[in-house]
Amino acid sequence: MNEKFSSLPQEKQQAVINAAMEVFGKNEYKKASTDLIAAKAGISKGLLFYYFRNKKELYLYIYNCLIETMQEQIVDERFRSITDFFELLRYACTYKVKILDKYPFILDFALRAFYSEKEDVSDELKNVNTMQEDVLFQICFGHIDTYKFKEDIEPFKVYKMLRWMGDGYIHDIQMSGAEFCLDEMLRQFEEWMELFQKLVYKEEYLKK
Repeated sequence: MNEKFSSLPQEKQQAVINAAMEVFGKNEYKKASTDLIAAKAGISKGLLFYYFRNKKELYLYIYNCLIETMQEQIVDERFRSITDFFELLRYACTYKVKILDKYPFILDFALRAFYSEKEDVSDELKNVNTMQEDVLFQICFGHIDTYKFKEDIEPFKVYKMLRWMGDGYIHDIQMSGAEFCLDEMLRQFEEWMELFQKLVYKEEYLKK
């Protein structure tokens, strides 16, 4: 919890977060300019470092904001009422798209941060991701209808395999140099979910 930063008006916090996501999302960590972040946020660099001791602290704070934002925006009352694993995934994907309206640079930042390698923040990010995955699964999927799955199927493993497929898809796009298109990935993800549902659900719970 950063009490100094949290004491700022919400609009000013939002400006700093969006500015940091934009600059960190478009540049490697070492090349991301704190001068540019401050300028885009409409504050001085000195004030930026009053709220954050250094560049790494700022980066990790923004990454935690990313995780918290995804949870807050997606896990709502409607989300809690959905108990089907695949329907829940579809609902979450829909809301991830809506988040882009409020945080226009969140996708660029998330992609660069999640696949960070050999940077000053890479080890910290990996530790956060490792610790968060099990916790997030329980928060988001702890209430699903597990009885729909075949006896030898673990929902968490299905979730991880779908995530790995998403990781592989993004890796292929990055390696090819093509531009990432969220709509196309969501279309592909829908196909993967339909395939997995047929493989892991009991026959009586499959759509006819």
